[in-house]
Amino acid sequence: MNRNKTICIIEDDQNYLMLTKKMIEFTSLFKEILTYRNGKQAFEGLMDWKSKNNSLPDIILLDINMPIWDAWDFLDEFCKEVQGWEGLIYIITSSIDKVDEAKAAEYSLVKGYLKKPVSFEKIIEIFNLN
Repeated sequence: MNRNKTICIIEDDQNYLMLTKKMIEFTSLFKEILTYRNGKQAFEGLMDWKSKNNSLPDIILLDINMPIWDAWDFLDEFCKEVQGWEGLIYIITSSIDKVDEAKAAEYSLVKGYLKKPVSFEKIIEIFNLN
C-alpha cells in the first residue's frame, strides 16, 4: 500500500478540522496532511506547495461554506491553475441543498459530494480510489 500520498483539508470549523485530521492521522495512510481554514488561504498555500514540491496533494477535502473564499471561489481559481492534475476533490458539507450538489457536479475535478461527518471507512475508501 502506497503511504506516500498527501491529503489536504480545507475547513473553517476548527473542531471539525481537528477531528478529521486526527481521524486521518489514525489511519496512517497519508505521509502528509495539509490544512487550511478558507479557500483563499488554501489556494495560496497549495500554489506555494506546488512551487516548492512540484506537486499537489493527491486528495482534497473541501468544505463549501467558508469565510473569505468559499468552495466555489477556490474551485474557480484552482481549476485554472491545475490542468492535468490527477488528484481527487471531495466536497464535504453539512448542506442538504440540492443546488450545492448540482453545482459541485459542474466541476470536473470534484469526484464526490460527502455529507459531514466523513467516516473513518470513507477516508479509507477515498485513499484506495486514488
